[in-house]
Amino acid sequence: MSAQNTTTGDDLADLVAVARRVAQERYAPMAEEADRARQTLPPEERRYLASLGWLGIALPERFGGAGGTFRQALAVIEELAKVYVPAAFQVFEANVGPAQHVNRLGTEEQRKRYLPAVIAGELTMAIGISEPDAGSAATDLTTRAEIVGDEVVLNGRKRWISGGGEADAYLIYARMSDEPGSRGIGAVIVEADRPGMSYGARERLMGFRGIASADVVMENVRVPVDNILVRPPDGFRKLFTNFSIERLGNTTMSLALGQAALDAAVAYVQQREQFGRPIAEFQAVQLTLADMLLQVESARLLRDRAVAELDAGHVNTLHVSLAKLAANEMAKRVTDLAMLLHGGNGYTEEYGLERLHRDAHGWAIAGGTPTMQRIRIASELLGRSFDQRRPSASQKAPVKQGASTNQEAPTNQEGTA
Repeated sequence: MSAQNTTTGDDLADLVAVARRVAQERYAPMAEEADRARQTLPPEERRYLASLGWLGIALPERFGGAGGTFRQALAVIEELAKVYVPAAFQVFEANVGPAQHVNRLGTEEQRKRYLPAVIAGELTMAIGISEPDAGSAATDLTTRAEIVGDEVVLNGRKRWISGGGEADAYLIYARMSDEPGSRGIGAVIVEADRPGMSYGARERLMGFRGIASADVVMENVRVPVDNILVRPPDGFRKLFTNFSIERLGNTTMSLALGQAALDAAVAYVQQREQFGRPIAEFQAVQLTLADMLLQVESARLLRDRAVAELDAGHVNTLHVSLAKLAANEMAKRVTDLAMLLHGGNGYTEEYGLERLHRDAHGWAIAGGTPTMQRIRIASELLGRSFDQRRPSASQKAPVKQGASTNQEAPTNQEGTA
């Protein structure tokens, strides 16, 4: 069942029901072994997701998408992520990841070149922001993209790239001018098979075991100037405003993990007996379940508010950061509590809770850490930016009370894992 351009309750419920059935019947049987073997999603499974219409839910109909809403796309992502993150990640990347950057920021020619292939499951895209010395401080990136005639020449190294070494194309954030900080940064689409592209060894991460992660190295890689997605000086601001859409995907991944852990705990405490009765009858268990539900539902409401604003045409970065922070922190706590309620069983791979917990920590790092989200929230709340860099003695100058020391916009933007 593909998504339709509607958000009526019945249609959304039907879509969720189909996604839940696919997750349980097709992906649940393979999830544990795939995680253990660090197996990424096979290409035929990506094409299967495309056949359902799920790689184009929130992408335009003229390119083969459904022209649907972000609410619909995130609903599918959540159901898949409860069971099998690699499948959810493909829907994520297509609808709220780099392909959505191309859709919202790219030229019509770029959309025609990339989006139909993404929607058909024939092409995957990854995003390259972080570098060995530029993570949260994204404006410190040093990868260069120099325009030479009708080409762009790229040199640099990207790190913590989800899809690194496996994606067919990369959206590379790069320094395109000598302007300091964010004012010199733009973004270029780089196909994986370009001469000069190479990849580091696959990272052995604590979680995300079904998602490839590796360095992406560019040595005099040449692409046409038509591959430039955005240029400085205002490109970085556009990119990171749009990146809030990806953060809602990240938020949903965390929400799915927390909901899955809560669902597992609710079922377990009603059938597990100790001292001659189900452990659900013990007050300590009841209080723990209440706290878990409170945290999950609070995160969900924050996420839903931000998604409703997005579908109405407005990206509210404050509400996105609140939702992401709440969901990231919730997923770590709730998966941990679910493990505790399962006792010794929670510490085994058999029940799958440790997998949820490992992945929860990953989503709290990816897309901007909880610490950086808190800084962003405070910045939005106070209506001012904060420069995280400590100036040297020669750079220090008196600042009027209440004035920001920030000299670029914005320095409190962060990178992504």
